[in-house]
Amino acid sequence: MIKKILTLFVLLVLLLGLSLAGYLYYLKPSYKGSAAIPGIQKSVKVYYDDYGIPHIYAQNDTDAMIALGYLHAKERLWQMELVSRIAAGRLSEIFGKKLLETDKFYLSLGIAKNAKKIVANIDKNTPEYRQTMAYLKGVNTFVKTGKTPVEFNILGIDKKTFKLEDIYNVYGYMAYGFAMGNQTDPLMSAIRAKLGDTYIKNLELLIDPASELIKTNTHTSVKEALTTAKILNELREKAPFPALEGSNAWVLGPAKTQNGKVILANDPHIGYSQPAVWYQAHINTPTTEIYGFYLALTPFPLLGHNHRMAYGLTMMENDDIDLYEEKINPENPQTYQYGDTYKKFTSYEVDIPVKDAGTVHYTIRESLHGPVINEVVHTVKTPNPVSMYWVYTRRPNQLLKATYTMSRAKTLEEFQQGPPLIHAPGLNVMYGDADNNIAWWAAAHLFQRANNTPTKLFLDGSKPENDAITYEDFRKNPQSVNPPWHYVYSCNNQPDSILSGRYVPGYYIAQDRAKRLVERIEAQDNWTLENTKPLATDITSSVAPELVRIISARMNPAHLNTEEKEAFEIWKKWDGKSGLNSVGVSLYTSFVYQYLQSVFQDELGEDIFKQLVKTHFIGRMIEPLIKGKYPIWIDDINTKNRKETAADIEEIAFKKAVKILHEKWGNKVSSWTWNRMHTVEHKHPLGEVALLRRFFNVGPFPINGTNEVLNNQMFFYRENPEYKVMGGPSSRRIIDFSDIENAVAIIPTGQSGHFMSKHYQDQAALFNQGKFIPMLLNEERIKKSREIFVLNPAP
Repeated sequence: MIKKILTLFVLLVLLLGLSLAGYLYYLKPSYKGSAAIPGIQKSVKVYYDDYGIPHIYAQNDTDAMIALGYLHAKERLWQMELVSRIAAGRLSEIFGKKLLETDKFYLSLGIAKNAKKIVANIDKNTPEYRQTMAYLKGVNTFVKTGKTPVEFNILGIDKKTFKLEDIYNVYGYMAYGFAMGNQTDPLMSAIRAKLGDTYIKNLELLIDPASELIKTNTHTSVKEALTTAKILNELREKAPFPALEGSNAWVLGPAKTQNGKVILANDPHIGYSQPAVWYQAHINTPTTEIYGFYLALTPFPLLGHNHRMAYGLTMMENDDIDLYEEKINPENPQTYQYGDTYKKFTSYEVDIPVKDAGTVHYTIRESLHGPVINEVVHTVKTPNPVSMYWVYTRRPNQLLKATYTMSRAKTLEEFQQGPPLIHAPGLNVMYGDADNNIAWWAAAHLFQRANNTPTKLFLDGSKPENDAITYEDFRKNPQSVNPPWHYVYSCNNQPDSILSGRYVPGYYIAQDRAKRLVERIEAQDNWTLENTKPLATDITSSVAPELVRIISARMNPAHLNTEEKEAFEIWKKWDGKSGLNSVGVSLYTSFVYQYLQSVFQDELGEDIFKQLVKTHFIGRMIEPLIKGKYPIWIDDINTKNRKETAADIEEIAFKKAVKILHEKWGNKVSSWTWNRMHTVEHKHPLGEVALLRRFFNVGPFPINGTNEVLNNQMFFYRENPEYKVMGGPSSRRIIDFSDIENAVAIIPTGQSGHFMSKHYQDQAALFNQGKFIPMLLNEERIKKSREIFVLNPAP
């Protein structure tokens, strides 16, 4: 009897397993066959290449855009669903109460409110509107008729059709993710409140050499400012979709290349996730050709090329967010001071559906400066409201037209009509073409404030003079077209304005990547596609070895024990490379954290220091501090009877770094290799569940590169020498106009969002190895594909 029961149980398990396998196999996207699609006028043929990238051949642009939407949704519907919910405040509807505060925060930013306003006033007679609606038609056709991705069934949610508002919500979320002011301004205010103007001046000059003396601007408390910083950082980190973090791009003119034609290279740095950020597709019609990289639910590519032109982007890092501390009327907390009068906060209600918890009613308050953002987490009480002025929601939004214009341009003259339409986020738009033009535009609506008001601190909302803003003409933006030095580039470094010569306030990244890139570009004039590949994946720092030499010259080996001396000999010889077998990069990275902690934590305290190491400008501080600038930070204020020198602090940090590495990785210094410490895992939201991790996540893998080399594999500096890479090159592209049909690219995982698809992670190993795949444009080669999908007119 027991034997029969066990047999029956085994058969039942096998049957369930087979059923599950069959179900998952059924959900796999098909790359052959046909579908009847409403709205298509003539059959569209789609040729899938070896990596699942569709090449769409249509007889007209409308059919092509319907096809693009359908195919995009077929591979990335879950990703579309997810990203469309963030700014709309609908994450807790599917993930429950743990994301309720995230929903409140993004609703408070006003992105969804702004999207409704844009759509209500949009011009429906423009080509970008018509093509966008065709794209949405294709997306929604798949929503209604296509297979439901497994994520929907696991979470128990229904598919929904998408609206134009959803596209603007995606734009708004990405724009906020690109902004740095929301992370750094509260922290700077907390530091000023704790240490005063002398320290903050030194810190400000470290990150912003064009700044003037910081003036006392508000009466913000340390607790209030630090609380705001923590809230903003934590909520940003909780969003289950990555934000842009940096980028490299360069365009070489014909005088710099072996074949006398333009070469464009670009790798936007974005937080890693799974599915990968970009969806690739190639459209070919009698009037349009574009091989593009698309964000989820966006109809026009942010990166693209064809036979005639190519373009890419990086973060500009300009300051487009300012935070105001409002002064509450003590007799009426519903009003705040403005000049000699009091104004009433405006408010509106939103409903947030929460999984298994009903609907939460939430009130959003706004001052004349913008939404009040430090009230998001109701358990945290701060004395004064902080409101946010954000260029994105304050200026006309023409991002749809901008991306359409750039992706459909055929000449430099047509293309350069696009960048002036970008108001926020600030982007460096890079361009090259078959006519040997190269160009760079710092694309943003830049503004100046009267009286040089310092904007990296909370502004006093009660003073009308702090609202004196003048937006500049785009012609004054930093930009360059066909410069005499024959190349343009951007590594999120502070831009030089070719035309106006004026400084643009921002949160620029350390010079490391820019210095390395310029050194390499200027060293030769025979660049080709092949010798550009190792430059795009370069793992050498031009800055760190010099700093190691400076530190080594100050250190006294007699103060080191045997293990420290062994490490010191490796450290001194380090060439700045961050290869998998390097011990030098392990020592340097561990040292950097210990050095920064020794320099800053005694003055700032642990809480502020922990927030500081999560900012972009932490990397900008390392070089000037080691080179002896702003020594006010060097002395340890906890040692009352001693004044530490730079050598003292560096020796302490080096010894601590060796101790930490020993404790974590053992007593054999030669085994402290980078591959043991530096790993990447591309995480799917469902991969947070241990049982599902191996199915949905890609990795973990050891990976070369490090912070601020061209192969910028980014992580927070930390005590524990296990560096989990958070983001890096979201794509790498190299386009050589002397051989345009053999341009190459790579993304970190794969084209498909379905974990059962053969294209879910088929680019991951190649990406980790620094290799590339072709971006096919040759029609004859494309049409040799064995996987053809036809979209026919619906009967």
